[in-house]
Amino acid sequence: MKDSCSSISQLLERYFDRQATDEERSLVERHLPVCQTCHERLGVFEGLGKAIKAPVDEALKEETFPWVWEKIERGIRLEKKPSWQESVRSWIDLSPLFRKKIWIPAMAAAIVLALVASPLLFKKTPSYPASSVVEYVESKTNNFMVYQLEKSEITVIWIFEEPDEEESVS
Repeated sequence: MKDSCSSISQLLERYFDRQATDEERSLVERHLPVCQTCHERLGVFEGLGKAIKAPVDEALKEETFPWVWEKIERGIRLEKKPSWQESVRSWIDLSPLFRKKIWIPAMAAAIVLALVASPLLFKKTPSYPASSVVEYVESKTNNFMVYQLEKSEITVIWIFEEPDEEESVS
């Protein structure tokens, strides 16, 4: 019986707090009628619970909770509210961020990354494609120039007429 009492005494507190599993509860309830020591220990727990609960119940009877809430609301209303300039300044204030030393290497890494990436971001690319074919054909009546891009299917054809003899004299 003594071995079962040691195992039950470990479960008594959980049983009293109603945290025991169903199996543990049934084990304790079967053991309590048989063992006077465990029954008395459970009685001590119950007496301790009543001793703790009694002052709390007395305080609840004396205290009016609406009055407590009124005191809290009054304290909130009397609290000084910051002006709108102070509110904006507190939103913009970055000094708490710089108080932490982790920001220094993070900012340094961001600056180095920006310096390395800026040539790639601002690199000028030519507006004309690099590979193209231009052919120029002369004839007695008209001159032709054909401009063709290799990668796309765009072909531009210019026709040049010879100037009249009258226009060239004037």
